[in-house]
This record gives sequence, C-alpha cells and structure tokens, in this order.
Amino acid sequence: MHSIFARMALLSEGWAENVRLQVDGGRIAAVEHDAHPSVGDVKGGIVIPGLVNAHSHAFQRALVGRTEQRARVTKDNFWTWRSRMYALAQRIDAEALTTIARQVYCEMLCAGYTGVAEFHYLHSESSESGPGETMLQALATAADDSGIRLTYVPVLYERAGFDQLEPNAEQRRFATTLNQFETHYRAAREIAGDRFTVGIGAHSLRAVCAQSLARVAALAQTDGVPMHLHIAEQQREVDQCLDALGARPVRYLMHHFELDEHWCLVHATHMDDEEVAALAACGAVACLCPSTEANLGDGLFPLEKYLEQGGRIAIGSDSHVTINPFEELRWLEYAQRLVSQSRNVASGRHSHIGRSLFELAVAGGALASGRVDDGELRKGACADLVLLDEDSPMLLGHECESLLDALVFSGFTLPINRVMARGEWCVIDGGHVEAEAAKREYARTIARLYPREARA
Repeated sequence: MHSIFARMALLSEGWAENVRLQVDGGRIAAVEHDAHPSVGDVKGGIVIPGLVNAHSHAFQRALVGRTEQRARVTKDNFWTWRSRMYALAQRIDAEALTTIARQVYCEMLCAGYTGVAEFHYLHSESSESGPGETMLQALATAADDSGIRLTYVPVLYERAGFDQLEPNAEQRRFATTLNQFETHYRAAREIAGDRFTVGIGAHSLRAVCAQSLARVAALAQTDGVPMHLHIAEQQREVDQCLDALGARPVRYLMHHFELDEHWCLVHATHMDDEEVAALAACGAVACLCPSTEANLGDGLFPLEKYLEQGGRIAIGSDSHVTINPFEELRWLEYAQRLVSQSRNVASGRHSHIGRSLFELAVAGGALASGRVDDGELRKGACADLVLLDEDSPMLLGHECESLLDALVFSGFTLPINRVMARGEWCVIDGGHVEAEAAKREYARTIARLYPREARA
C-alpha cells in the first residue's frame, strides 16, 4: 500500500487542495479531502493523472534521427521514410524488440505517460511463417520491466495497397491471413491475464480488404475491445481510396460501419467538413500524433472545427521522434495558430487551453486503451498518476487555473518528480528506476542493428 499527500491534485471533479490518496492493489483505495500529511506519506506538491500514449510503434524508436538526410534525386516524403522503416523492421527480432520497447516505455514514463496502446504488426520472427507469441511476449516483458500499463493492439495487415492484393517482399513479416490474425488475437487474450489488456487493429483501408475489416470490427464489438485503424494520413491515400472505393477514407468508413466510442481513428488528417462533423458526432476518438505527423509531412488535422463540434481526441508518440505528451499537446495547438493566424484555438470545456487539451487527451486515451472507467483520480480508478515538482521555475507562481497552461506551453525540461503506474512507483526523483539497465541493453541492441555507426 502507498499513501500520497498532495498540496494540490487534479481529481475527477476538478482541482482540490490538501488531498491524501491511498493506493492498494494498483487502484486508488481512498481519497481524503482537507487532509494533513501522515508519517509514511510520499509528499507531492501537485498530482495529476497520467496520460495514455494511444498510438505507439515501439520498434521505430531505433529509427529516430536516421531518416533526416535528404535524398539526392527524389523528393523525400512519407513513402521514402517508409522504405527506411521497412529495412529496420527486417532486422528486428524478439530480443531487439524487448530492449527497444523497454527503453521507449521507460522514456514514456519519465515524460508522464503511464499507459500505452502498442499498435503492433511485427508479429513474427524472420524464421517464422506466421504470427506467433514470441514478439507479443517481448512487448509484455518490456511493459512488465518498465511498469507501464500496456494495451496490446495486434494489427491485421493483408496487402500492399488498394490495387496490390498481396504484400510486397518488405511487408511479408507484417502480413497475416484473417484466420491467422484471429487465432493470434485470441491467444493474446488468453496470455494477457492481469498483465495487459488487448484491443484489435486493422492497419488501414489500403492494407485490409473490406470483408476482413468488417469481420475484425465485428469481433471487436462482440468482445467490447477498442478498434484501432490508421486512416487518411496522407493525401495520396485519400486519392487512392477515391479511385478504388469511390469515397474518401473517413466517409467510406462512416458509410459502411457503425462507429462509436470504441473506435480509435489514428491521424484522420485529411477530411472535408462533412467528414469532420460525422467523426465528431459518432463519438469515436481521433488519435493525433503531432510530432510524427510533422516529421513525416502528413498534413494538419482540422482541430478547431472538430473540437467545436464536440470531437474526442487522444495523443500518441507514434514513431517516437518526440516522447513528451506535453510537447505533443503544445504543437497540436501551435500548428492551429500558425494556419489560422490566431491564438488559443483549442478551447473545450475550459477557457485555459493547457487544461482543455490535457483533459481531452486523458479522457480520449482512456477510451482508446479500453479502460473507459479510468483516466481520472478518484476512488476505485487505476493508480496511474504524476507528481510534479511545485518548486520548478516552470510552475512557480501558478495556481490551479494556469498550472496546466504552464506545463503544456513552457517548453523545456519537465518538472516531473515521480510517476506511478499500475500502483507502483516507476519514476523517482525524475529518473526511471530501471533506467541504467534499460539503457545498457538498448546500447547493445543499437550496436547490433547499426554495427558500422557503432564502430565509428
């Protein structure tokens, strides 16, 4: 059992002063108001809920900084980046995936993420003919070692494109038949137990046929698990979808499926006004990954129109060029300011933009991870929380109205003292408790994946 005394805490009903939280069995067992610190309490100045990283490709952490050299002949874009990513994926085995995922999960926790939805399509080792349990166990081990709360989202990947009914050579390790995928999903559910939760993913409309998407969506609905899908990330995808299916991607999805709060649409960058309104109205979550979307040149999500109509959002670090939820939220807002030539665009329930974005991301992340009853600091909820250093220059002089504004928009080292996930302290004094071991193993893996760079 743990007990925490906070001068200020962002509870489910709002900010409160002098709060004592008792944690037992991974959940918040009691919330005391107008409390006094007791012997044995961990004393935290400010306590806020942890965030869910709603879209992660853990293995891509090993690619960061290795695709920023412009090609001499071709114009670099998402598709040239993808070829570099595929080349890395061919070299990733279970041992490498374990160490890379452990490192990135530790980094997430230090930045205030307490949960992650791992959108995973690298299902097999190179020697295996179909999806097995080895790569899944690698992710589960990394989550256990780091302490992060994992939602495993196995992804169906059938073909190379709308007009390419077979995967190409680079995609064969991703590809599965529908029957293989369903077998793997059920095995993951049996393995999960209390260690992690399981969702369902379809890579995209271009990579999954309509009949298969309908079947996995029905399975997700029957089992009551979140359904994740990349959609409308690139304009080229929109154009191809129009040619192949006669409709824009989001509109096609709306016409053929009953979307609700169990759906998580990743990116949804390129939508017209009708699609924006329909997505906002259906209750699905749009998972936005601003740092990756900027790095890949995807485009700009129509955030202002979407939020004005009550749309839900979550955030993800995707390819992990940035592992900082507050930076993701900052650039989500800043991009809107640049295109609209105005300020304070993403207002929701609150006039303060930092708090509005933070609470939207907390609620959307809980839905996307399949933990709809969590994501708040209240009795009975999962004990996933962040202790902030109130003596940090970033937060000095701020009270509840502007604290989250300072956290989102100050833009330098995060004032995170401790992080608890699954009811246990994973980060103490700003560092992950397994940081040195994780870094040591990660260094060995990088040396193996990039031997020439390591020798240099």
